[in-house]
Amino acid sequence: MSLFRHASFETSIAKPQGLPESSAPEIAFVGRSNAGKSSALNTLVGHNRLAFVSKTPGRTQLINFFRLPNGAALVDLPGYGYADVPESVRREWQELLERYLSQRRNVIGLVHIMDCRRPLTPLDRQLLDWFAPSGRPIHILLTKSDKLSRGPAAAALMEVRRQLPNWGDHLTAQLFSSLKKSGVEEVERVVGKWFDDLNPDPDGGVPDLRA
Repeated sequence: MSLFRHASFETSIAKPQGLPESSAPEIAFVGRSNAGKSSALNTLVGHNRLAFVSKTPGRTQLINFFRLPNGAALVDLPGYGYADVPESVRREWQELLERYLSQRRNVIGLVHIMDCRRPLTPLDRQLLDWFAPSGRPIHILLTKSDKLSRGPAAAALMEVRRQLPNWGDHLTAQLFSSLKKSGVEEVERVVGKWFDDLNPDPDGGVPDLRA
């Protein structure tokens, strides 16, 4: 069975103190505004409108929790970078993101969304510099790979992978296209291993993490 299918919306949080109490594993999704984060989430779960998609950067202003059948959660974090909003609002988003990633102990890994045409921007590097020392796995999705032909897309992936050792040996990267629905199986394989490492299932299936 698909790891991400049948996810359901659970709650949205606007303030750090509103985070729900939970011991279940959480996979955080983060990326620059308009990098394709919501589209990638919708593609992974097989639902066109589970995560809100907008052509206006900065529309994801909340932390959104989506519960998986195995009890774990996918957590959609506010986009960082450009957003046509007041500076005070931007600071609130940054505090919300930083408080979640630094204090949420049940975050077992980070899926970092980057536009394959503009990967590893200064803000992307800043986030990696800050989060990578935690030692938790980071998987980079180079989204919108359909916007490039095969050669340039492969070159972009190779260059990102070449730089990953700068942040340690717990980072991986792949190409992803929401339009063509390509790359889903690879994400499931990578994230599924995070769950397996956390709670091995002797039968080889996806462990039930609700207990």
